[in-house]
Amino acid sequence: MDTHTQLTRSALAAAGRGWHVFPLIPHGKRPALHGADRCPGTGPCAEGHAGWEQRATTDPERIRAAWSAGPFNIGIATGPSGLCVLDLDTAKPDDDPVPERWAAEGARCGEDVLAVVAERAGAELPGDTLTVATPSGGLHLYYTAPEGVELRNTSGDTGRGLGWKVDTRAWGGYVVAPGSTTPAGTYRYVHDGAVAALPGWLAERLAPVPPPPAPVTPIRPSTGRRSRYLEAALREECRRVSDAASNRNATLYGAAVALGQLVAGGALPEDEVRAALRAACGRHLGSRQFTAREADKTITSGLRAGANRPRRVA
Repeated sequence: MDTHTQLTRSALAAAGRGWHVFPLIPHGKRPALHGADRCPGTGPCAEGHAGWEQRATTDPERIRAAWSAGPFNIGIATGPSGLCVLDLDTAKPDDDPVPERWAAEGARCGEDVLAVVAERAGAELPGDTLTVATPSGGLHLYYTAPEGVELRNTSGDTGRGLGWKVDTRAWGGYVVAPGSTTPAGTYRYVHDGAVAALPGWLAERLAPVPPPPAPVTPIRPSTGRRSRYLEAALREECRRVSDAASNRNATLYGAAVALGQLVAGGALPEDEVRAALRAACGRHLGSRQFTAREADKTITSGLRAGANRPRRVA
């Protein structure tokens, strides 16, 4: 079987498990889709930029159409797939030495660190679940995510992270699916069994800190051309951004596009729109997946896209 056919079948097999897939560049791990800064505003992005998480699918027809264009590797969007994947990595030759706190426990890789974390929690080491070996010698442990809580990605010791060489992928993240190949080798199943539920102690450890109360976005009173309609439009778009439970970046981009049309039409001042959108997304900032810098880039991209279709208000 040629590589192209094998990758298409692997993508369809992953979708058959209920996992939402999207194409990665051939032999690589980056999405083979355009970013928000290069969004054409057509096709699946006609109503606003749709990123890889929004475009990931289980639809066989869409998958066949996407993979007909080339031998793409396969990304699994973990959030929409209801997954939380533990990514246990190995030390690389050019890595810094093992951090002292983990070296003192005898840890030499992500698998060792997870064992230490479980022991400290007085819990069983999570296992007996679908497991994939990575070309670098690491492991991906697949679990079903708990209901009623939106787990996000973690990285190493940062924030809610579990520890050195242990990442987690949930909402806002993806993993490379089995069958995908990089110059280092192929992602392959080492335990192709059922996907176990994420252990409760891990779900509690990874649960996000509740966000602070949403800031009140100041809206100046109507004067002249700033009609009630414009105030309502600004307030509603900011509310959507502030209340977004998931897909926050896409929601922010869509709001920036809509308001950018009004800015381009001379109905709203750009500086006020920028300030209002920044305030609206404030409760979501602070993670590696949604930083102030990324929010500003998204706002700029959305305003630029909206400027291509100005809206004027009489």
